[in-house]
Amino acid sequence: MAEEIRITKKSARRGDDGYKVVSVRMKDEMIEKLDALSVKTNRSRNELINLLLEAAMDIVKVEE
Repeated sequence: MAEEIRITKKSARRGDDGYKVVSVRMKDEMIEKLDALSVKTNRSRNELINLLLEAAMDIVKVEE
């Protein structure tokens, strides 16, 4: 008979990693540009969108 039972810790549930899923409508041309950049940089669309939005948030100015 086994002397111990080992149970691995379950990974975090989807959504518990600090990220949220967001749906965005984009023109075909934008998707084509993202796909081209994805191939060129070997990064996913998701990764590129996050990188580009992060950079844009740092340089955006709101005009009143």
